[in-house]
Amino acid sequence: MQSKIVRTGLLILVAGAAAAVGGIGAFQVGPLPVIEVKPQLPVIGRRTPVTVVASEPARGLSNVRVEVIQGERIQLVAERAHSPRAVWQFWRARDQRDEFTVEVGRDTVEGLVEGPAVIRVTADRAPAWLRSPPPAVEAVTLDVKMRPPTLQVLSTKTYAAQGGAEAVVYRVSHDSVRDGVQAGDWFFPGFAVPGREGERFALFGVPYDMADAARIRLVAVDAVENAAEVAFVDQFFPKPFGRETITLSESFMTRVVPPILANTPGLKDQGSALANYLLVNRELRRKNAQELIEYAAKSKPQFLWSRVFLQMPNAKVMSAFADRRSYVLDGREVDQQDHLGFDLASTQRAEIAAVNDGVVVMAKYFGIYGNTVLIDHGYGLASLYGHLSEIAVKEGDAVTRGQLIGRSGQTGLAGGDHLHFTMLLQGLAVNPREWWDSHWIEDRLKLKLGDALPFKAE
Repeated sequence: MQSKIVRTGLLILVAGAAAAVGGIGAFQVGPLPVIEVKPQLPVIGRRTPVTVVASEPARGLSNVRVEVIQGERIQLVAERAHSPRAVWQFWRARDQRDEFTVEVGRDTVEGLVEGPAVIRVTADRAPAWLRSPPPAVEAVTLDVKMRPPTLQVLSTKTYAAQGGAEAVVYRVSHDSVRDGVQAGDWFFPGFAVPGREGERFALFGVPYDMADAARIRLVAVDAVENAAEVAFVDQFFPKPFGRETITLSESFMTRVVPPILANTPGLKDQGSALANYLLVNRELRRKNAQELIEYAAKSKPQFLWSRVFLQMPNAKVMSAFADRRSYVLDGREVDQQDHLGFDLASTQRAEIAAVNDGVVVMAKYFGIYGNTVLIDHGYGLASLYGHLSEIAVKEGDAVTRGQLIGRSGQTGLAGGDHLHFTMLLQGLAVNPREWWDSHWIEDRLKLKLGDALPFKAE
């Protein structure tokens, strides 16, 4: 009798517990999730990134939706599905937090127009059996901006040559965050014209391997990637490549390559003279070109020069700018590269002078160029002196036009004593002949920039 009473009591307790759990499951919903909506830009443009963070540490997240609302139009941008745990499932894992980024803009949301738009994030609460509670909602309102900056070209008579340089003067509206000249894959930033309020200019180069003038544009981009572009080149002069054949030999490769490997950490011996030569002529050449772009980014935003650029005196031109070189070994072509400078030779260990005023930004062994000096002349313009036997300056030195900076030699990929010389704009090699020409500087730069360019013709 007593055991029967105990069993009955236990059944009553179990039934009560089940009823309690059932009651909780029927009516107890999860707490409200916490939502953060963090746009990464102040307005909506082409693709404005928006970071969403939703968290609910108790029963975990349910569905999270991101919508864009403008007028009567509601568009779903993203939806994330989660499975919250039931009230009694204390052991089950759940998603307590979800952080993700969506892109909101005219490229991702159909039908957006200029004006305010709402980015709404909805996070559902964990439901009960008999209750579907209202979700948590967080929203931000941003203006949609679709009009790009305005551009006005002020200068005229822009005559650009393939492989050469030029300048353009222009105005741009205040919403521009990036403006300048795009020439193929190369970008040349604009700068304020000294002493002329509201005017900007860009020194730009035409890539030596680009013969299509239609790819040269003045561009301006705002903070949300709305872009304007304008054609401005009045006349374009294509310049075909010269051709040159370089005959390689085992003795040459075993002489020039080991010092380059020894002076370039990270390059590994490939096991043969030819493989090592190709590693240097291809991969190291590309690496050196990228480093020159990085040096250009540190150029001083001012004209550091005021006179025409000097030529190496009494020098014979051994190779011209933008010659396309074929490298031949035992009668077979093994490589092809473009020679982006002038090879100039006079006497062994000839004195090498700075071609103009500037600041030394490199004075060291530099890959294929061997002992090298790089001088910044301001606004992304630089001069490079390679294959030196001796360097007479150091990084940070201010140098004057005609000052001794080193002596010619045959370090790096050099077959004999000479100077490899080139001019660079934002790291792009451009034809030095133009910078040696006082009339070219007068016609192409001084006429556009006036007193902002402190140039004295000779």
